[in-house]
Order: sequence, then C-alpha cells, then structure tokens
Amino acid sequence: MKETRTIRVELSGRGYNVLVGQELLSKAGALAESLLRKATVPVVADANAWTHHGETLIQGLTAAGKGIALFTVAPGEGSKSWTELEKLTDWLLDQGVERGDHVIALGGGVVGDLTGFACAILKRGCGFIQVPTTLLAQVDSSVGGKTAINTQSGKNLIGAFHQPSLVLADTGALGTLPLREMQAGFAEVIKYGALGDAAFFEWCEANAKAVLAHDIDALNEAVARSVEAKARIVAEDERELSGTRALLNLGHTFGHALEAETGFSDQLLHGEAVAIGMGLAARYSARRGELSHDDAERIVQVIAAAGLRAETSALGLQCDGARLVEHMRHDKKMDAGTLPFLLLRAIGDAYMARDVDLADVAAFLDEQLQSEVPA
Repeated sequence: MKETRTIRVELSGRGYNVLVGQELLSKAGALAESLLRKATVPVVADANAWTHHGETLIQGLTAAGKGIALFTVAPGEGSKSWTELEKLTDWLLDQGVERGDHVIALGGGVVGDLTGFACAILKRGCGFIQVPTTLLAQVDSSVGGKTAINTQSGKNLIGAFHQPSLVLADTGALGTLPLREMQAGFAEVIKYGALGDAAFFEWCEANAKAVLAHDIDALNEAVARSVEAKARIVAEDERELSGTRALLNLGHTFGHALEAETGFSDQLLHGEAVAIGMGLAARYSARRGELSHDDAERIVQVIAAAGLRAETSALGLQCDGARLVEHMRHDKKMDAGTLPFLLLRAIGDAYMARDVDLADVAAFLDEQLQSEVPA
C-alpha cells in the first residue's frame, strides 16, 4: 500500500488537512477521532456510494467506538434542491446536531455540496467532514468550501462558503466507479494543468489512460497534484475576492450553460460539461488571438483522448448560441451587466477577461454548434 499524502489547506487563522491514499475509509474513525465528539455520527450518503462503501465506513467508525445515524440522498443533480435541503436540515436537527459536532458527507459532489450547505446554515454553522468517493469530488468539489444547491434559474446559485474540517480522499474507493464517472472527473484534473501548470498538463497527456484504468500510482498522483493546486489558490483567495480563485472556473461558464440547456440531467455530467467548456474557452481564446490555435487543439485533443466529448456539436442540442448566452446571464460572476470569462494566453496561463462581447460569444457558439463531429 502506498503512503498516504497529507495536503494542508492553509486559511487565515485556520486550516484543514486533505488526506490522499488508500484504505482511508476503513480508518475514518481513527483519522477523524478528534472531531467526533459523540458516540453517534450523522452520515449523509449518496445511495450508490453507501451501497459500495457503507460497510467499510461503518467498520472504520466502529473501530473507533462510534455508531452512525444515516441519511441517504438519491444520486444526481436533482438532489441539490430546496426540497432535499429542507429534509436534510430537519433530519440533522432531529439528530440533535450541535454547532461543535461534525457531519460526514460520503459520496460525490452532489452530497458534498448539499451537506456542506446544510452544515453552513444549521445553527449558523456546524462542522462537516468530506469523504469523497468520485474522482471529480476528490480533485475538486470536496476541497475549498464552496457549498450550494441548484434552482430553476441555474446551478449553484444558492450557497455559502463553508470549509470542511477534514477531507479523506480514498483513491481505493474509485475502483467502483464506472468509466464515464472517471472520465468526467479527469476533466477537472486536466483543468488544473490548463489553468496554471503546463508541466502537469503534459503529465495528463501522458497518463490519461493510466488514470482511467485505475492505476493506483497514477490516481494518487492525479488527486494529490490537483488538490495541491487547488489548496494554493484557495489559500490565496478563499472567497473569490481578489479574482485568483475564479481561475478554478476555467470551462465552467460555457459548461454551466450547456448543463442548463440539458436540464442539469444525466444527459451531460458536470465534468463532461467542464470538458467541453474548456475546449470552448480554448478555441474562443484562439479566436481572440490570445492563444495559439495549436495549443487550443492540444486541449481539445487531450479531452478527446480521455474519451470525453470534445465538440459542442456532439451534444445534438436544438438551440442556438444566443440561447446558451442567455443561460450565462445567470452566472454567479455576472457583475453590473458584464460577464467575465476565464480565457487562456497559453497552456498553464489562464486569466479573467472582462471585455468579452456576449454577441460575439453567441456567434462563436453558433459556429461550434454547427461544426461537424469528427468521425
């Protein structure tokens, strides 16, 4: 078994550890013992994650003398809703959760976001521990403290910054993930290279197949380096005040519009939307003359090499660019009628553009929606 890596997320006056390695679920009670004050631990779990990993987590908590109270959440973005948030907060109150207690979130980004937001507002804030079981959650959503639910107006528009007290990223748990979920998570790994680390981008080009084949060395490296990159950015700009943290949204403005158009459904997973969104951001940067066309196509090619859809036209959407831009107008970054875009000057050099003409974006999207899908 490989040694567990500990990555510290340093925040002003506080911080927390992200542990990356194998067999962390079976040691969860010991690893989180200082945070678990009561004999019974509230666990909020994705129903699929619980099927695969519930027994291991129970064993890990039992070994530390802890029992559990379980709240299961149906898989999918539909669970990030007002209705589910109300059910969860009522349940946590029924469990007698206090401000000094910690709730465990077991599953992917949906459970982590929902649980984190519930803990942010419960009694004005109680603690929670992220135990992410998808690649996307391990490399991205479990770290950094962004919590939210979706509404009819868009994705993640109701939420709060609420940092976890501990993250246990058990890479061994990824062995149960279907290929599609692994590919969606790998999109976020590529993102870290594209936005700020050209050497890591090259690593992604060389190691995509190994990660997707669940090679444990490649998985540990992918997760640890992604978390290290995010930890640096979050430490510098925890609440997106300076603009540095916004770099983590590379591909997301385009991607969220595509998710909205597909109804936040399984037709397009979040990581799949980010992948296409990164390709669009790269090509739009090239259209503006800021990124070379060769580098733009390198980004599209590594996305395609990971088995992800890289072309917008592959989605078969019955809409035009103007409709996608209308979805973008609900983006959280919208400021005084202007929407900043994360664009690229080079691989590893992302920046925030505040001079983007949305009519030009709509025209660009029309071209991409109509382009032929490669055979």
